Amino acid sequence: MEVVTIAIYHCSIQIISRSDGRSAVAAAAYRSGTNLVNEWSGRPANYDRKKGIAYSEIMLPDNAPASFSDRQTLWNSVEMNEKRADAQLAREIEVALPQELPLEEHKKIIHAYCQQFVDAGMCVDFSIHDKHDGNPHCHIMLTMRALDENGKWLPKSHQEFELDENGDRIRLPNGRWKSRKVDTVEWNSHENAERWRASWAETVNRFLEANHAPERIDHRSNAERGLEELPTIHMGVAACAMEKKGIPTERGEINRKIRATNRIIKEIRNKINSLKEWLAELSGRLEQFAEEARSPLLGDLLLQYMEQESQRVQKYSRHFQFQHTVEIGNDMMETICKLNARDIYTLADLQTVLVGLREKVDASQGIVKSKERRIRELQKLIENGRQYLRTDPIRKERNGIRFKKKREKFEESHHADLALWQAANRFLHAKEVNTAILPDSIKAWQAELATLTAEHDAEYEKLKQYRKEVKELNSVRRQAEKAMMPEQSQSRRKSQEL
Repeated sequence: MEVVTIAIYHCSIQIISRSDGRSAVAAAAYRSGTNLVNEWSGRPANYDRKKGIAYSEIMLPDNAPASFSDRQTLWNSVEMNEKRADAQLAREIEVALPQELPLEEHKKIIHAYCQQFVDAGMCVDFSIHDKHDGNPHCHIMLTMRALDENGKWLPKSHQEFELDENGDRIRLPNGRWKSRKVDTVEWNSHENAERWRASWAETVNRFLEANHAPERIDHRSNAERGLEELPTIHMGVAACAMEKKGIPTERGEINRKIRATNRIIKEIRNKINSLKEWLAELSGRLEQFAEEARSPLLGDLLLQYMEQESQRVQKYSRHFQFQHTVEIGNDMMETICKLNARDIYTLADLQTVLVGLREKVDASQGIVKSKERRIRELQKLIENGRQYLRTDPIRKERNGIRFKKKREKFEESHHADLALWQAANRFLHAKEVNTAILPDSIKAWQAELATLTAEHDAEYEKLKQYRKEVKELNSVRRQAEKAMMPEQSQSRRKSQEL
């Protein structure tokens, strides 16, 4: 069975934090499509009308209280044990599930994957979403505090005094002892995140193989896998749905350009490699001939090919012979003129040109890569900027409501838009974007995007020209090979007689 890697790998990790205006209870309610009440804030989170919830479950370590099997009890316990206004409440892992497998297999995959978190002492709350739109996925919420043997939450960290070379505590100028914060568990390390991402690919591939599916996923980037392809951008649910309906999207257009560029670069490289292999093989054959024949003139070989073609068609009518000879002659003269214009006279010259052509293709790919990277950045900036501008009036309206009940009712009815504003605000803040001048910034990003797109298209035209040059050189190769076939056959016969 042929194994193919498919582009369904998605495994993102984020923190649900109060500093972002988020709640673990509300997040759990939204992902599971249930109605929960946040006891810490007193706010309800009602999502029991949410569609597309295929399955939800809570997995607990042995030392967790049995009451944590209830979603509201679990996440309210988390909320009530976090006192800080900027507390990190939960870790969420979102993964894309393989479309090739049914829901029952999806459950088994998530169980197998989440067992590592349960074994480490985390409580797991996962919900599988599937609207049958080709994007089945799962939200996995993890607790961030460890539990003791009695099921009580432990501190996330403790202070540890730093010691000097004599083992004594170090006193600071303010009179305090120098100390550092030490996490009680190692769940926040970057190495863990990489291990979890790799574990997801390994788990999915194991189930794909068990179900005799040829597809596989890979958590590594193209660069890590040794692939020279330009990576496509993440489409997202909305863009995928529009594309399926035949509605072009900006992200879809970018991915189509990336795929077209990848195809043309791959084609050029394959043909260049094929030509270089042929030249290397030919150089070995020419060792049998005289010194002057080691790098024969390509023009002579092409003329020899033309003579062979003229002899080959002698059995046909004179009219066909004449017409064929004229066509071949015109083609040969045009090819020889092109070769001479590029200073290609011998096989050695052809080798030199191929090396230079490969360098041009590599340089062009480097330029395209850098532009694609910036195009993706601009695309995200523009999307988040537009999202911020659209939802900011809703956020301002909410902030202007004085009465608590009226404000809570407004938040409940505009939850999705307020969540989008928070996400856009976080992104723009992380990119140090001044939201006061956001409309002008968006215009500048759009202008830069248009310029980069034009430059990308210009590089793509260069690649098309390189492909044309490689095709012409490949044609020369075929003609030269045919011209040399009688000599090689004669050489083989002489060696056999000897």
